Amino acid sequence: MKKLTKIRSTAIPLPIEDVDTDQIIPARFLKALTREGFGENLFRDWRYNSDGSEVKDFVLNNRMYSGEILVAGNNFGCGSSREHAAWSLDDYGFRIVISSFFADIFKGNALNNGLLPIQITPDELQQVFKAIEENVKVEFQVNLENQTLEIVGSDKLFSFEVSTYKKMCLLNGYDDIDYLLSQRDRIEEFESQQLIY
Repeated sequence: MKKLTKIRSTAIPLPIEDVDTDQIIPARFLKALTREGFGENLFRDWRYNSDGSEVKDFVLNNRMYSGEILVAGNNFGCGSSREHAAWSLDDYGFRIVISSFFADIFKGNALNNGLLPIQITPDELQQVFKAIEENVKVEFQVNLENQTLEIVGSDKLFSFEVSTYKKMCLLNGYDDIDYLLSQRDRIEEFESQQLIY
């Protein structure tokens, strides 16, 4: 996985509540055997009409918006446990999703795949949406080490929680296997000290 330490980026607003994993990546696109290519079908039924043409008023089709940060409404990632939802967001180019609440399984899948879910209060989320509404080019700075989200050019600085283990993995670009491999010397040392009967 790619390391995630600090990111400064504009953001794409999706002020819709209760976005479930079937809306993030519809079930009919789950047949692939690798993680690549899911981004093209991210929010497929919202992005495209049945004839394949773009839905003009959907935010991902609006060229005014860009960035590595998705700002979503409350209860993002609810529904099924499909890991493909995190894959599709990552493959599209998002590194961070901001919301006031995430479904637990989605949150775990995101962290396991190098995507940082930042949960802030409902009031803070509205401040983020308002900042984008007032200036589509407003930038946000995420500092994972300090666990802060800043609206650049303002006095707004929000803190967020993340598990110590997953924070360490993101900072180093580790998945769970990479972490175990990073501990190989310690594991081998421990094994060498065990008594053999």
